[in-house]
Parts: sequence; structure tokens; C-alpha cells
Amino acid sequence: PVPGIDLKNVFTLRQVQDGMDLIQTLAQDLPRDAVLVGAGAIGLEMAEALKRQGLEVTLIEAMDQVLPGLLDAEMAAILKRYLESQGVRCLTGERLTSLGSDDEGRVARVYTDKGEYPADLVVVAVGVRPNVDLARHAGLELGPTGAIKVDQGLRTSDPDIFAGGDCAENFHRLLNRPVFVSSGQLANIHGRIIGTNVTGGNALYQGMVGTFVARVFGYTVGATGLTEAAARREGLEVTTVLAPGLDHAHYYPGAQFVGLKMVAETPTGRLLGVQAVGPGDGAKRLDVAAAALTLGATVEQLTQLNLGYSPPYNVAIDPLANAAQVLENKLSGLAKSLSPQEVQTLTEQEEDFMLLDVRTPKEFQEVRLDHPNAFAMPLGKLRDKAGAFPKDRLYIPFCKFSMRGYEAQKILEGLGFKKVKFLEGGVVHWPYELEK
Repeated sequence: PVPGIDLKNVFTLRQVQDGMDLIQTLAQDLPRDAVLVGAGAIGLEMAEALKRQGLEVTLIEAMDQVLPGLLDAEMAAILKRYLESQGVRCLTGERLTSLGSDDEGRVARVYTDKGEYPADLVVVAVGVRPNVDLARHAGLELGPTGAIKVDQGLRTSDPDIFAGGDCAENFHRLLNRPVFVSSGQLANIHGRIIGTNVTGGNALYQGMVGTFVARVFGYTVGATGLTEAAARREGLEVTTVLAPGLDHAHYYPGAQFVGLKMVAETPTGRLLGVQAVGPGDGAKRLDVAAAALTLGATVEQLTQLNLGYSPPYNVAIDPLANAAQVLENKLSGLAKSLSPQEVQTLTEQEEDFMLLDVRTPKEFQEVRLDHPNAFAMPLGKLRDKAGAFPKDRLYIPFCKFSMRGYEAQKILEGLGFKKVKFLEGGVVHWPYELEK
């Protein structure tokens, strides 16, 4: 409810006709500057669609990151940088305040709490709410989420009335309470249960783990289970890791990286969540993780999953299993690491440390961290050169994915260095400045 929201060429996408009207406006008015309000899945998919139509696209999000609530900050930062590389201007931490019009009542500008931007087309995609008017008028009980309260058989407070889909609550297996989630897949699961029970059966809804996936330009983006932020809000003690990997063998054409973040409960090793951002096949890994979450798997169990392996389809150790192995090493104390945010904090505090780039000289020339403490030292020369390093300094080795970074950690520890922690995610997951 902001001034100007009812101007011409301001759209929401609630039904098919909204999309048809938008297509007609693109053809008739030939807009040049599109502003998308909201950086959720719909906003990001619209950014790609409008960019492909030749429009200049600005994405405005009130929260401090894209896909708020769905990704943790460091994963969202990688996605934001990719969006900007595709020509989308991403303005996070800005709130829409009003829209201005031209002389014919069409939207012409967008105003936020930080600036103003030209716009002859605006799409508002700031989330969804359950439509419960019918249920309310029927006297049915609503749940704490605002959606219709249902039992395991999807019966409402009136046992002769069932509810499913986007108007009903969903039971979250990890949170152990009802949540509101809009999902066509869950609606179909609900429909089967309701159909069974209406015709005399006794099917029970077992709950969900909050899986979502979207394609944003050439990236697969998704998550399942709890983010680190959500788990900490629940009071859970967690250990996390950033562990990217290739989606199939590097020597087979078309291999792409999958950026993964894994979250586990520290005392038990129970898997809590997985996030994926990158050009590789992240959906496959999310599906496996969703099954593991549904069955209550631990990180240790993930390390030994017997997944399909053939060079065109996978690497010998699947990226999800590799992430679990790294996280298992962290939980046991074998691997010691720092996240990019923790390195940034050390930088801001002017701590004395060295970011040790152990990639090959060729890799170093292609792209490198734009950081004053970064120093190139190929892994093959580390044993010979490390003798000249002062041992009271903190060393943070890394490579493209930081598998060699972890190897460098173990080499330095073997040489008597006590302050060594590898950089999680390496260059792939570094969300700050890169020099090419």
C-alpha cells in the first residue's frame, strides 16, 4: 500500500491474465526501464525474462540480500554478483516508498528511501499471503501463520471440510510446527491425501522440509531444510561449511561448479539444511539432501551414500558427499576453516594474517582475490618455501574450491605451524572484490 501502486503499467503476478496483460504492455508500449520490487523467486525469474526482452532492469529489495529467508547471506552474495554480471542492477536494503506517473497516468519513476529511478514498467513481487476469506466466512479456524489450520489428514476445524494447497498450513518436519509455504508440488501432495480421505481412506500428511529451486539466467539456485540463520533463530547449535564442487568429471565436456552450503547440528551431526548456487546441476544435490532430511540422516551417513557415478553425470565423490566429508572433518576438529565473512571481519579489525593462494600460476593470472593480504604460493612449492614464513602469523590457504586449501592446512600443520585455517569455498565462494 504505497502511493502510485495503482498506476498503469504496474503489475503483480497472481493469475495467468496478469502475465498476458504484461506481455501486451511489452508489445504495445515498448517500455525501456523495468523496476522489480522484491528479490524473491518471482522477482529473479522476472529479471531474466525482462532482460531477455531488451529492457534495463533494476531489482529493489527491502532486505539486505536477494532471496531473503531462503538463502544465507554469503550464498545470496554470490547470486547477487552473478545477477549484476548479467546486467541486472540489484539494490538491496532499499524500501519502496512511492511511484510517480507521467501525464497519461502511466508509471514513470520509482522512489525508495534511498533514491529514485526511471521506470515505465514495474512488477511488484513482495511475497504471497493465503487467501482465507472463504474459510473465515465459514467459521473455520485459522492457524498462527494466517493460513487454514488442518490436522494430519488435512481436515479443518470442521471435520467435513478439508483444505490443502496455498491456503492451508504445512507441517515442517525440522521445525516441528506448522508453517505457511506456497508450493505447487505440496498442493499436489495435499490433493492426493484429501482425495484418499474424502473417499473413505485414512492418509496422513507426513510434513515437508522446505525445498525450493529456481533457474536464474544460467544459475541453479535453491535450498532445502533450514538455513544457518533460521537454525540459529531456533536456538540450535550449528556447524556449517561452504564446499563447491564440479557437477561431473572435469575432463568430460560441460562440467560446471555447484556452490554448496551445508548446515548440521553440532552435538549430533544431524543434517539441517543444504543450499545450492551455481551453474552446475544443483537440483540433483538438493533432491538427495531433501530425501536425507526427510529420513533424519546425519552428516556421517551422507559421506557414504552410494550415488550414481559415471563421468558424464557425476564425479567419483558427489559434491554433496564431499560437502558432508568436509563438514564431518570440521565436526571432528580435523579441518579448521574460516568463512569469507570471518576473513572480512579479521580484515576490518586489521588482524595480521596471510591469505595464501595455493593455486597454479596460470589460475592466479586468470582471477584473484583483490585483498591486500593475498599472497601467491603454489601448493607444489609450499613445503620448500614455508620455512621462511614466521610461525606466529595466521595463515589462511585457499584455491578455487579450497580442497587444495585444506591440503595446504595439513601441510603447514605438519611443518609445525599452529595458526592455520583454510578459506571455505575458495575463490568460487568469495563474495567480495575479485581482480581479473
